[in-house]
Amino acid sequence: MKTTLAIDIGGTQLRAAVFPENEDKPLRQKRLPTYVDGKPSLDRLLQLIHEVTEESETIDAIGIVAPGPINANTGVILAAPNLPEWAGVSISDLCQKEFGAPTFLGNDANLAAIGEWKYGAGRGHHHLIYMTISTGIGSGVISHDQLIVGNNGLASELGHVTLLPDGPMCGCGQRGHLEALASGTGIAKYFAEQLSNGRESILSGKPDAKTISKAAKEGDELALETFNRAGYYIGLAVANYLAIFNPSIVIFGGGVSQAGDLIMNPIRKAMRESVFSEHFLMDLELSYAELGDDVGLYGALALARESLGAIS
Repeated sequence: MKTTLAIDIGGTQLRAAVFPENEDKPLRQKRLPTYVDGKPSLDRLLQLIHEVTEESETIDAIGIVAPGPINANTGVILAAPNLPEWAGVSISDLCQKEFGAPTFLGNDANLAAIGEWKYGAGRGHHHLIYMTISTGIGSGVISHDQLIVGNNGLASELGHVTLLPDGPMCGCGQRGHLEALASGTGIAKYFAEQLSNGRESILSGKPDAKTISKAAKEGDELALETFNRAGYYIGLAVANYLAIFNPSIVIFGGGVSQAGDLIMNPIRKAMRESVFSEHFLMDLELSYAELGDDVGLYGALALARESLGAIS
């Protein structure tokens, strides 16, 4: 049986799934902790692939989703803050030599965009923006049915556009990026700063974005302000993206998007107020992601199949 192998590399878990040819339901899938008793995660990746595959199956292609900047052309992870021993390693070469199948590597947010486009909320669309709003803000852009990757595979870092030049410090070391203003981390940081400045709330200490969203839904004014602020900056950013990419759908994933209208209403408002022309809103759809935790696996599956088809 011919199969495609999809792998999702995470800071806490490694996941793998085997898909039969031309099918989008996995035969089997398995996960392992990325680290156990200090055992290198590279060894665990190979172990996982051996455990999830069977000798009677022929692996046609392997797709791998990895965090951080990667070079899709060389299959090298350029930097991986949570996986330091992966930096500079050609994961594609490693797996191709071990399993004898062409192997393709992609950034996690980019492949989430491909996954939603092929198998999730973006089906039927040819121009798409995907944004995952979680601890950070990742993104991917598809135009004319092609993922925009740029010269070195580093394109579409929409979470790192500057919206407030003198704004809060982003995790990347620059100030005022969208990620610093509206990610789960940015939401929690702003809320904690306001509490330390003497603002009143039913919450105390340093709550996370999920706890703040619950307080907002209970009517806490500071929590509501915090989500309105985050939604404003996301909507402002999306208005800019519409002028650049003119998508037919913008898909939101990640934990912060699960706050629903609490975050989406200010996004819609700021987007409408800031967009260059109302024509960019014609036929535009805003949607929640559909694939959940499996988005990485489906992105890796789509990457493997699309890439294999391109070289066949």
